[in-house]
Amino acid sequence: MARHLKNKTTALLTAGIIASLAWSCSVTQNATDTKDMSYIYNPARNVFTPYISVFNEDAETSLLTIAIRRGELYFSQANPEGVPMASMLVSVRLFNNTLGGVLADTARYKYEIPREDVGGEYAFRLPLKTVEGNAYTAEIKLIDLIRQRTLQTFADFERTGRYSKLNFKIRDHFSKNEIHSPVVRQDQYFNIISPSLQPDTVWLFYYGEVAEIPPAPSTILPEVTMAPEPDRIVPLAISDTLPVMLPARGIYMFSVDSLIREGLVLFNFGPDHPSMNSPETMIPPLAYLATPDELDTMLASVKPKLSLDHFWLERTGGSIERSKELIRIYYNRTLFSNFYFSSFKAGWLTDRGMIYIIYGPPDKVYKNAEGESWGYRKPPVKSRWGSRYTFEDQYLWFNFRKERNLFSDNHFVLNRAGTPISYWDVAVARWREGKVFRLDNPEELK
Repeated sequence: MARHLKNKTTALLTAGIIASLAWSCSVTQNATDTKDMSYIYNPARNVFTPYISVFNEDAETSLLTIAIRRGELYFSQANPEGVPMASMLVSVRLFNNTLGGVLADTARYKYEIPREDVGGEYAFRLPLKTVEGNAYTAEIKLIDLIRQRTLQTFADFERTGRYSKLNFKIRDHFSKNEIHSPVVRQDQYFNIISPSLQPDTVWLFYYGEVAEIPPAPSTILPEVTMAPEPDRIVPLAISDTLPVMLPARGIYMFSVDSLIREGLVLFNFGPDHPSMNSPETMIPPLAYLATPDELDTMLASVKPKLSLDHFWLERTGGSIERSKELIRIYYNRTLFSNFYFSSFKAGWLTDRGMIYIIYGPPDKVYKNAEGESWGYRKPPVKSRWGSRYTFEDQYLWFNFRKERNLFSDNHFVLNRAGTPISYWDVAVARWREGKVFRLDNPEELK
């Protein structure tokens, strides 16, 4: 059922371009490959879903910013002031990977945060000592001291040349607040800030939207390098008073030189991203379940909502309640795929997004500098040892290789060799029968 959604053509770019995205760092570290980190992709187990960015403040300092949504903070009045207040402990250990993973710096701060001081999100900013030309891994711990809940995650970054993305940040043109979200809002005006470079002109390299559906897990693909030529190259005047906006879906790279393909990279994935709020945005992710004819019919329908409803009602034999439940689960997974796995294309279009949507959050996740391994629990195997019986856990594994490219540090490619096709076929078949596939259910594999 692999399909390619047609790229939408865009109008000629003008000098006014808007977007919202600060860069997102990947979360890998060599030392994590023996520790199960499945909680980071399971919203039921993880109370925080932070945006992480790094900005070079000066020649010796990089500012690590961890932004979390207001709704993820817990406010309590059990404090001497008697006002709603969150209490957070943030600690960071910075490792220099260039020097073999030696500890380079540490930071630890306690934050007492009145609810009235929090807008849509709250940002923790921690300065760290860094050296030009070195690569780093930051081990981050967020601890909610009231709820006693902890998130541990990792952020990799390289302090490369002076033109790298770490020398740029963006802020909302009207509120002057720094923008941390990796989601582009088409209607948002922002300013590009680079104190170290102080450019009055930047070059915009525009690349059209990447909308290719990944093929089934067992499909072997040739090696492909993501290094396209830009569709447009436009010089833009920038200043603290001149806003920028992004008018169309796609990839936007801002550089201080027309010959340098390095700089701030922003993405526009459409007005609904990361959620799916309209039939027009809800239909394309059905490419993993629908046949090509079904998908074409829905995309071409003059009444897309009725067409979408019909697809799901067919799955359940006309049961409205079961259809609602399938829709809720499928699009919740799509939303979290967009949040966790978006790279130079929307998260649901990535290999990790494809597996996540069909199989759900993995039961095991192991990460290192080269990639990730996901394990899904299968029915345990019963064996006899003398007069005693034991049960051994079995897992279906998916291995993802971290792939470096011009645009994103968060792109991973599935190693398709050796992946059993039967499990994928069974999983898709169960969804089409109106059931949420569970690999650990023995009945699913019959």
